[in-house]
Amino acid sequence: MAGNRMDPWVDSYAQRAQGLTTSAIRALFSVAARPEVVSLAGGMPYVSALDSDQFADIAARVVREQGAVALQYGSGQGDQTLREQILEISGLVGVRSHPDDVVVTAGSQMGLDLVTKIFCDPGDTVIVESPSYVGALGVFRSYQCNVVHAAMDEQGLDPQSLREGLSENPRVKFIYTIPSFHNPAGLTQSYERRKEILAIAQEFNVPILEDDPYGLLGFEGEPPKAIRSLDDQSVIYLGSFSKIIASGLRVGWVIAPHGVREKLVLAAEAATLCPSNFSQLVVSRYLAEQPWQQQIKVFQELYRERRDALLQSMQALMPLGVTWTVPLGGFYSWLTLPQQLNATNMLPRAIGSMVAYVPGTGFFADGQGAQNLRLSYCYPDPARIEEGVRRLSGVIEAELELVDTFGVNGDSGPSTGSAHTHIPKSDLV
Repeated sequence: MAGNRMDPWVDSYAQRAQGLTTSAIRALFSVAARPEVVSLAGGMPYVSALDSDQFADIAARVVREQGAVALQYGSGQGDQTLREQILEISGLVGVRSHPDDVVVTAGSQMGLDLVTKIFCDPGDTVIVESPSYVGALGVFRSYQCNVVHAAMDEQGLDPQSLREGLSENPRVKFIYTIPSFHNPAGLTQSYERRKEILAIAQEFNVPILEDDPYGLLGFEGEPPKAIRSLDDQSVIYLGSFSKIIASGLRVGWVIAPHGVREKLVLAAEAATLCPSNFSQLVVSRYLAEQPWQQQIKVFQELYRERRDALLQSMQALMPLGVTWTVPLGGFYSWLTLPQQLNATNMLPRAIGSMVAYVPGTGFFADGQGAQNLRLSYCYPDPARIEEGVRRLSGVIEAELELVDTFGVNGDSGPSTGSAHTHIPKSDLV
């Protein structure tokens, strides 16, 4: 047996395991978890806004009254009642379907994995936005997919760039998009843009994998209509209770055309046998007994206040040349640094100044993003956010002074360009 002293099995792993690599910045985030560090990095929902006593009571009654079911194996497709309730929730973004076409998963991340597993062979192409969700890129990498980025503009995924990606790449298996309150870009596709993206996908006969964890967390008006509301055969829809109830419950879903659903259930059974009956019944009872739509409004207002604190602080404190997106919902804003700066190289200085962010390179499969970073406003309170922005602004100013003195701070890499907009003061209200 070959290998090395650190891992004697290193030569025995499957080729696909080579794509399972840790981030060079992970060690820094163990430092960032310290309470004195203001973390604008992680996208953790603010679960303290929930009534924990209420959940304790629901969980206790589930065990007491339904224990023989809750603590047992269940259906690989998920609880029937919960699947019906999921359709009520998805109906708020215009998705209409049948409970038979819903597959309950251990979070929408599992749905991402299952869809990729049943569609993609090694070397197949997946088209994603530029930037894209880091968790999705990890899944695609683990299945040895060829990831092609399509550019974004102020309305999200750019149709011309998508068309070019479909035309130039063979074996495109699906288009992965987060159309509402994008992670990490903070952008939202207009309704007309969604129709245009769908029409291109239909023209090339390629399905869309629509990831919609933030769709009900908008700050203005009605929730954006899902792309799946326009076509239930060309779009596979991912949803999650992680952002609208609690991430620790690990309950999400996939709504798919009938044939795809059949394969998803088989793949899910092979992976986990069944999702947790206990978690499903807790969620189902919560939805049946509690004013969940009112709780979503609580989250909306809480995240809006924190979004405003982030934007106002950046407007007041950020150095000239830093730009950012203005999210209309969700958890994130996407920053672009002046061209001579590198967000990855800057991170150790930021951690030393007791503030954390996520460098942009993690949201690309092709080396882009060195000039970008993601800020999350969902977890810290407004005062903490303001302090974090003050610290980060000081770090950026110090980096700019170093560049002025000694020259360019490393390779800034290609920028993601026009999707990054500075905010006028009118957008703060």
